[in-house]
Amino acid sequence: MSDTIIARCEAKGLRMTGQRRTIAQVLQQSDDHPDVEELYARASKVDAGISIATVYRTVKLFEEAGILERLEFGDGRARYEDAERDHHDHLIDMQSGQVIEFVDPEIEALQEKIAAKLGYKLKGHRLELYGVPLEQD
Repeated sequence: MSDTIIARCEAKGLRMTGQRRTIAQVLQQSDDHPDVEELYARASKVDAGISIATVYRTVKLFEEAGILERLEFGDGRARYEDAERDHHDHLIDMQSGQVIEFVDPEIEALQEKIAAKLGYKLKGHRLELYGVPLEQD
């Protein structure tokens, strides 16, 4: 990823107000998968004038422009991440809600192999695993 969320928004011709820039910066600095309420909490620490409605509208705008990717992990909360992040898969802890990113070359190769076996060239995929921690003795 060579440029920032703000730069990609500007390249797509989006009007970048101060509040949109703040929200974009908060997203850029996020290494997790925040939902709108989490984004609002973080952005309002930077600019107390930001409303949750502004965050909702901005996230929707960024999603429609292909800047953000919307993720739904079955907990009723839409979460977001930069659409330009390097490919990775997700493991969701069903007890805590924690989302763990991972890349496994064996899984990647197996998906390619399955697609080829079925007569397809894989162009993309999304893998979400759901689990609970192993019991610690």
